[in-house]
Amino acid sequence: MNSKKPLVTIHRKKDRFTKPKRQTQENHSSISGPSNELNDTQLKTMNKHSIDELNKIITNALGNTSDLKTEKVKIAEVDSIIFYLESVIELRELQKMFFNKETSFGNQKTSLDPQSEEEMENLCNDLFGGGRYQFIQTDDDVINHMLNGNIIMAIKTFPKFISINIPIENTRSIEEPSTQTVIRGPKDGFIEGYVTNQSLIRRRIRNSKLRFEEFTLGKDTKTKVAIGYMDGIANESIIEEVRKRLNKIKVSAIFESGNIEELISDKSSSVFPLALNTERPDTTAAHLIEGKICIIVDGSPFVLIVPAVFTDFFTSSEDYYNHFVMSSFLRVIRYLSFLIVLIVPSAYVGVLTYHQELIPTYLLLNIIAQREGVPFPAVVEVLLMELVFEILREAGIRMPRAVGQTVSIVGALVIGQAAAQAGIISNIMVIIVAITATANFVAPVYSLSAATRILRLILVPIAAFLGLYGVLLGLIVMVAHLASLRSFGVPYLAPIAPFSLKNQRDVIFRMPYWALNRRPTYLRTLDQPKNETMGSPTPPDMLRRNKG
Repeated sequence: MNSKKPLVTIHRKKDRFTKPKRQTQENHSSISGPSNELNDTQLKTMNKHSIDELNKIITNALGNTSDLKTEKVKIAEVDSIIFYLESVIELRELQKMFFNKETSFGNQKTSLDPQSEEEMENLCNDLFGGGRYQFIQTDDDVINHMLNGNIIMAIKTFPKFISINIPIENTRSIEEPSTQTVIRGPKDGFIEGYVTNQSLIRRRIRNSKLRFEEFTLGKDTKTKVAIGYMDGIANESIIEEVRKRLNKIKVSAIFESGNIEELISDKSSSVFPLALNTERPDTTAAHLIEGKICIIVDGSPFVLIVPAVFTDFFTSSEDYYNHFVMSSFLRVIRYLSFLIVLIVPSAYVGVLTYHQELIPTYLLLNIIAQREGVPFPAVVEVLLMELVFEILREAGIRMPRAVGQTVSIVGALVIGQAAAQAGIISNIMVIIVAITATANFVAPVYSLSAATRILRLILVPIAAFLGLYGVLLGLIVMVAHLASLRSFGVPYLAPIAPFSLKNQRDVIFRMPYWALNRRPTYLRTLDQPKNETMGSPTPPDMLRRNKG
């Protein structure tokens, strides 16, 4: 009768594996560049290395880093060793898996056939569960798996190495988005967790057509990047263009989705954002259903959506949760706010400098009375106040949250009031700057409001030299620039220019939800109908029914 023996035996010693002495020039020659990647000469199969040789290879590749740990273990009475980086794995799971495991072989064999991969698979299924382990064969795979939160286990009699996935989960909990808040709608937002963000999208699109493709970008950071799309809906040429641009990225580090956005945009010199960024999973899911592609970056709570058109930046997910009349009204407010931010400061300078006849007489007399004693011309007055407001806005963002908002509001009131009383600026100027600053934050996407601030500062000097003609000329140049932009081949002003009557149901005004039954034609989606054609429900004729 076979006696039961422990499946896993741990021999833990106070002294770890002795690390090799300072690397010689020969050892450094096997590491390619500062990223410590293994070169082609080291891509050998694992059965050509003993455990001691592998220990030396791993130590040479990772250097004498303090978080590299090794442990001697016995798997079914076979000498083995595990390697891991304790900074990227879940230590509790490691303790549970190896050091606190009380499992016996039972009536099975207590020795391993060094050539039987099937027997090793059965053993790994018993120890670690299916799907958590993987057999690997090259030195390069060993290093990459360790850096991604895997434990590498080497068994003396087995020609391959076993990679066990137990990455550390130290991301923050799911919270409400901080930059795109809504009154009615889901309150969950993306976080820095790569897999969590994918699950938030999957929760909303329970469809087998949803696809995710993974890329690894950044020579030094090895950042995981995924693209998501609806197979059979999204245009394949656009998907291929996204793949092509991501594969062309050759940089040392990727830390945030903003790095990706700048590297894949059609014209990086434009101040207008050519990719939509969002913290909201429901917004991302809605755009995927439309036929767009999302880009998820590990470590970033902002997901990119491409292709993006200009009207996307005036649309909020809350528009589809409220009545269509109220949603249309709010969209008109957003477009008007955009025009106010662009035109009001420069129009004030142009009218006050060249076109006083356009101002009503009593209003003109009040403005002249307020400006009496102001030492600066109108253009300097506007630029000075805009600069002061930008300083206060930036200070409010960078200061601690407990005092940041208070300081920015009080600072604006105190400085504006004090400057007006001191005769440095006029009261009308304080009102204009306040209205402009408030209207700037109406845009649902912050990246558009940042671009608008820059354009506003450009139009003010033009208005000082050319008056309202200069403002009009600047707006014409801006529209021409917008018409020339493309986002992954899609015109930036679509569906306004080129104009498409079919797509006007959800641009400036939103039609009832039951009427939005087609996807945008400018995306050239493979499956055009989105909803079945249906009309508005009508109340039944209860009187006729009762008579019958």
